[in-house]
Amino acid sequence: MNRIIFFAVLICLLFGCGSIKNSGNSKKAQVIVEQSPALSNHTPLPAIPAYTAQDINYKRGNKSILNIRFSDFAIAGVASRPEKWGYFQFPKIARKPDGSTQVTWSMNMDSMDAYGLDSHGSANSVDGGKTWTIQSKQETIGGLLLPNGDRIEITTPRPIQTAHLKLPKPIGVGEDTYSKSNYAFYRLSNLPDSCRGVYLKRLKKGETEWKTEQDSLYDPDAARHTVSGRMPIVWWGDMHVAADGSVIAGVYPGALIKANGAIDAKSGVFFYRSADGGHSWQVQGRIPYQPDLVADPKGDKRMGYTEPAFEILEDGSFLCVMRTSDGVGIGPMYASHSKDLGKTWSKPEVIAANGVLPRLLLMKNGVVVLASGRPGVQLRFSKNGEDKTWTDPFEMLPYQNEKDQVSCGYTGLIATGKNSFLIVLSDFKYKTPGGDIRKAIKVREITVTPQ
Repeated sequence: MNRIIFFAVLICLLFGCGSIKNSGNSKKAQVIVEQSPALSNHTPLPAIPAYTAQDINYKRGNKSILNIRFSDFAIAGVASRPEKWGYFQFPKIARKPDGSTQVTWSMNMDSMDAYGLDSHGSANSVDGGKTWTIQSKQETIGGLLLPNGDRIEITTPRPIQTAHLKLPKPIGVGEDTYSKSNYAFYRLSNLPDSCRGVYLKRLKKGETEWKTEQDSLYDPDAARHTVSGRMPIVWWGDMHVAADGSVIAGVYPGALIKANGAIDAKSGVFFYRSADGGHSWQVQGRIPYQPDLVADPKGDKRMGYTEPAFEILEDGSFLCVMRTSDGVGIGPMYASHSKDLGKTWSKPEVIAANGVLPRLLLMKNGVVVLASGRPGVQLRFSKNGEDKTWTDPFEMLPYQNEKDQVSCGYTGLIATGKNSFLIVLSDFKYKTPGGDIRKAIKVREITVTPQ
């Protein structure tokens, strides 16, 4: 059944056919009445189709809570030939110092072999994302603006060959559920200098050249692993400036050494704090893996929490949303909250039945945007970021079933105004003017106005 028809039928059954009004080609907004929130946590909902430009009046019960305007998609780049997994996907978006906007996408395999290669495609827009021009050279832009005027961003170096290292005795072993490769874990503080820190790119205030640096990381209970004769230095996640001017990073993978000296087999999300602009980091808090086996019967078989999105909300509290999809299949997204700068965290709760690489954006109007994907690409909105207040998902790309690969599901978000933002995503089934199916990078502006 066509997904749009299915969604309309479902709404009629739940709330009566008067609850949804399709505006067709008119300028009148389509009225959407929210489904029961209890359905969305454990079972993927038939997402609200938002494939084309449209206006939506979103209601919770009888009350309008959001007006949402979806613009048409703009095309930032199209592959000239069929591409394998990893190429022409994993897009990012950032703003240049001159006010223009840049999107980038991967042109590498999705594996440890590509770490540090930094091979990307790139396009630039000078009109707010409406039109795009391919760039011959990608620039490093964006990053986190620090109080002293520097900018920093996390980077990943080439994996270190273990044959050239003097490693201590491993403290434990594990397995990657994707590759089925065996890990050997080592206490972070016992590793050689080259393996202990974190790697950042820094643009100093008043300069024009980004420089890569290795900064110190102190965490007596953390471990890193080797696999296939190499040690990847992976420290992926979000950074934000807290109210006290320090920098907080929420990252994965988080390999914890337990009190008995054994390694925790499940990855958590670790939070670190820097009081010197990113030059040194100390452990701040952790979110250990705590699966909900009712929502996810495969939860005890998963590798843990990965790909955390972290945002500081209007009231100063922290929100973290995490992926659990891995080698054992599609898993739910969890959310956790902190009210003490990331030192302690609430027990994670399932907020959606699926989703990879969640991305969060706090808009100036107070609305929190949550993007995720696979299958497809979904958007959710909340007025305060609380777990029970997320809207039903809005689907950006049509797909037939959970195995229909229409996108990598990774996105990027950037604000364009108090009520608006741009989202960048990959579309694996874009039809070119010549009729070919190619991967494409697409951008659209979305306006969300709270009522």
